[in-house]
Amino acid sequence: MVSADIILSGQHVFTGLQDEPIKAAIAIKDNKIIKTGSKEDVMSFLGNQTKVYDIEEGLIIPGFHDFHMHIMMGSILQKDSAKLFDATSEEDAAKIVAEFADTRPHDKWIFGVGWDHTNWKNKVLPHRTTLDKYICDRPVLLFNAEVHYAWINNKAMEMIQLKGTPDPEYGEIGKDENGELTGLLFEQAIGYASEHAYKLPKEKRVKLFQGFLNETKRLGITSVNDLYGAKIAPNPLEDLEIFKEFEKEGLLTTRIHFSPELKMDLAAAKELQKNYQSDKLTFSGLKQFIDGVVTSHTAFLLDHYKDRPETKGGTTYPAETIKQLVKKADKEKFQIRFHAIGNGAVRLALDAFEEARNVNGERDARHVIEHVEVLHPDDVHRFKELEVIASFQPKHIELMESEAYTARISEKQQPLYYPIKTLVDTGAKIAFGTDFPVVPLNPMMGIYQAITRKDLTGKAWQESEGVTLAQALKYYTATPAFGSFREKELGTLEAGKIADIGVLSKNLFSISTEEILETEVKMTIMDGKIVYENTVVHTV
Repeated sequence: MVSADIILSGQHVFTGLQDEPIKAAIAIKDNKIIKTGSKEDVMSFLGNQTKVYDIEEGLIIPGFHDFHMHIMMGSILQKDSAKLFDATSEEDAAKIVAEFADTRPHDKWIFGVGWDHTNWKNKVLPHRTTLDKYICDRPVLLFNAEVHYAWINNKAMEMIQLKGTPDPEYGEIGKDENGELTGLLFEQAIGYASEHAYKLPKEKRVKLFQGFLNETKRLGITSVNDLYGAKIAPNPLEDLEIFKEFEKEGLLTTRIHFSPELKMDLAAAKELQKNYQSDKLTFSGLKQFIDGVVTSHTAFLLDHYKDRPETKGGTTYPAETIKQLVKKADKEKFQIRFHAIGNGAVRLALDAFEEARNVNGERDARHVIEHVEVLHPDDVHRFKELEVIASFQPKHIELMESEAYTARISEKQQPLYYPIKTLVDTGAKIAFGTDFPVVPLNPMMGIYQAITRKDLTGKAWQESEGVTLAQALKYYTATPAFGSFREKELGTLEAGKIADIGVLSKNLFSISTEEILETEVKMTIMDGKIVYENTVVHTV
């Protein structure tokens, strides 16, 4: 009889195969689960060196899998930026930045994240002159709450020589009615500043990445999907080298599935696919943006914005170009993931996937649409029919007041907002993530929001779109594994699968919904090894 390295025994084990936790034990040998069953059966794997953990309280679950995030950009903004989520006005935000800058006298650039003009009393976009009043000696780059537009000061404008720079193909450099620069950068225009600001030495990026891993361990996150394709993020190829070094040294405690930018030339993608195929660091697919976000009127709608009837928003590339990109990549068997927030963008993504299927033939592609914040009822059934995964970030529901959407999108568009339950009911695949750094990494926040659907003010928003606790857990574990083509290895607690496991401090199924937010992780097991322990777990 084989002796287990670890045996976990618990009163409440959510294997992901049922909708309720069961009393069970799990035997782990090397990096695999060798048995899940009754304690009596599993204890037959007890050996002299076996560590046995009896989890009397709490909940044992598959390790969390965050299906959508941005590792290095998130690490920079989480650790080295002013947090502006609670700022009540433009002036207040500028003061917070100045106070933060005083604590970082040696930082060449001052970063900030989280400001939201839709949550300010006057609801007006900010101006560089307000920032200049408080900090004028160093360049400042402040991302809004959705990280799709940014606010910079005059020093930053001078450093990047913004005056006279043309708008990018998708995006805009903010100007007032006299043509003067406002200090706002929309969409890809942010890249003019970020390409300068993100020039961090390797040792700094290594430290930031280690901080990221420490945080994911603490939160029970054993797998993530790192998405590229944005002009505003650090150079992903440089980061991959760091990730690979961590893996080589046995320090990679969270699995990384990465998706670089979808381009017409697929040579670089094929090279990455060939070079990164380990069980801890692997090429996963290709990512691209179709549109922006609702609050800046850059999300692409089927009809005009209610408050700006001259625009429907826009797309990163012409529709025909997007369809050509998909057909070419799909033919080469790549998974494609599209950022699509407006109902027009979602429909275009579905159209592109459908056209590629008609041309290239049906296959197990597992293409993904990210965000799906606004959906037209006519497109609901198409996710299931085309076998497209809907990737939601439930915590986004709480980013702002629901009026930030309803004031901009007319009811004649029959908008479904974050329509999770609507798509669940069709049988479509649903996966959850954070879009870190847009929201914190903590999965408990996403689970809570998926159930309660509360906006920034605490008001329930299309409450009927809420899902059950069991569903939320599966969408944070099993479906992301499926979306990463790893459902045979990850996502549930059953024999033969890799031992990626979380132990929570509370049994989520026996507490109030509000207590979900108070729940912590007691232990994280990744690849069969205990990588995090919060408290002394009772051992036998």
